[in-house]
Amino acid sequence: MRTTLNIQNLKCGGCENQVSTQISKIEGISDVVVSNEQDTVSFDYNRLSRVEEVINQLAKMGYPLVGDKNTLGQKAKSYVSCMAGRMQK
Repeated sequence: MRTTLNIQNLKCGGCENQVSTQISKIEGISDVVVSNEQDTVSFDYNRLSRVEEVINQLAKMGYPLVGDKNTLGQKAKSYVSCMAGRMQK
């Protein structure tokens, strides 16, 4: 199955790279596509519980779902994730 999530704090290609890299590491998740222009992450999953894992991982990285609380701490985490993503390019 496939889903698309609208997320907050995506700023650039570094963010895209880090989100894609980290989400792809979750077992049962494949074909991850991240768009900072649309603020989305799309992926295939093999079980519904995997979607919840992705949502939790995104929040830990500083990219909560649109509509979820977006604290200063999460914004700061997204900058750190973004920088790590830029270094991996």
